[in-house]
Amino acid sequence: MSSELGKENNNEQQVRKGRHCVSALHAHLVFITEYKRKVFNDDMLNQLKIILEETCQDFDVNLTEFNGEKDHVHLVVEYPPKVQLSKLINSLKGVSSRLMRKEYPEIHRYLWKGALWSPSYFAGSCGGASLEILTKYIEQQNRTE
Repeated sequence: MSSELGKENNNEQQVRKGRHCVSALHAHLVFITEYKRKVFNDDMLNQLKIILEETCQDFDVNLTEFNGEKDHVHLVVEYPPKVQLSKLINSLKGVSSRLMRKEYPEIHRYLWKGALWSPSYFAGSCGGASLEILTKYIEQQNRTE
C-alpha cells in the first residue's frame, strides 16, 4: 500500500492517504536512559536524531520533532495505521542503543550491562481535536431511525 503525506492548506492537518484509508496518526514518545544516567551531550543528541530518523524511514514513519536532555529524549512521530507503535518503539530503542554505543564508546562508563535505555517509555497520542471536542462531535451525530 503506497501512502502519500498531503496538506490541503496551511490550516488543515496533514493526512496520510493510502489505498484504503486516510489517517493522521501522531504520537509523542519519551525514552529515558537506564537509571536516568546523564549520558548525552549536544553532539550525541544530534547523532541520535539522525539514527532515529533513519530507523523511522524503515517503517514509513516521519520523525516530525526531536529534542532531548542529558537523560531523556522526546520524539513526535507521524505513522501509518499499519505500524504497531510498540514494534516501532522497540526498533527505535534497540537500533539507537546499538549504534550509539558503537559510535560513542565512552557511553559504557554510564551504563549498567550495556543498556542505554530504560525498558519503560511514554507514548501518548497527539494532534487533531481534543478528546472532549471529539466526544461532543460524536454525541451530536444524527441517528437515522
